[in-house]
Amino acid sequence: MKQSDELAQQILAVIDLIPQGQVASYGQVARLAGLPKHARLVGYVLKHLDAEANLPWHRVINSQGKISLGKLDAQGNNIQQQKLLEEGVAVIAGKIDLKRYQWNR
Repeated sequence: MKQSDELAQQILAVIDLIPQGQVASYGQVARLAGLPKHARLVGYVLKHLDAEANLPWHRVINSQGKISLGKLDAQGNNIQQQKLLEEGVAVIAGKIDLKRYQWNR
């Protein structure tokens, strides 16, 4: 296994722990994976995640509480926002209140 695969596994293991109804920032995930200052690596791993992966990728947001703008469904709805709303996370103007919803770990 390449080191990059090992780092990706560490990141994915942390993402898998984020509880339903809570979110974590890219930097927080990196820190918990033992990779402080590697928030961009978390983004890279998520960007290349298999679409069929059974992982709560939607619970990872940026440090300002903003969701990513990338993935839209066939109706043009933001998939990440929809998944968070289904879990009871309030998304207002594309933003999440980190004081209320950030995973405290």
